[in-house]
Order: sequence, then C-alpha cells, then structure tokens
Amino acid sequence: MSKKRITHSAAFKAKVALAAHRQEKTISQLAAQFKVHPTIISRWKAQLLDSAESIFQDGRTKKKQEVPNVDELYQKIGKLEVENDWLKKKSEQFD
Repeated sequence: MSKKRITHSAAFKAKVALAAHRQEKTISQLAAQFKVHPTIISRWKAQLLDSAESIFQDGRTKKKQEVPNVDELYQKIGKLEVENDWLKKKSEQFD
C-alpha cells in the first residue's frame, strides 16, 4: 500500500526551514523530529533563503508614471470642444 500524501501548511514549512537554517540540529535529526524527509527540509530551507529578499522589499517605491504626449492631449481637448459645441447647438434646437 502506498502512503497518503501529506500537505504541510506554510507556517509548518517556515518553522522547519528556520530550524534547519539555525543549524542547532542536523537535517537528519530535524527529519526525525518533524517526521519529514531530509530532502524536503533541504528544499524548504533553500526556498526560504531564495525568497527572503522579497520579504524586505520596500513597498513604498513609486512606479514611474508614464508622461502623456502633449500633442495627443491637445488633440483630445480639441475633439472634446468640437463635440461640446455640437451638443450645445443640438440642445438649442430642442428648447
């Protein structure tokens, strides 16, 4: 019979990976303690170290806003003025 696959929570993975990173016990000892294969512990430790940088990234940085083209804005203003004048003339016919 095959064993049922266990899905571990992110908190559990972090706990095991941090314990492995502290190096107070060997990977084999941690595997016995947490009942997880040593290869998985090594993989979780590597994932923790690879993604640690993203935890400390500054979220306050502003994205560069694209500056609109001035000529395009003037064209749009002109078009809106023409539409506005046309609507004023049409509304006067219904008064």
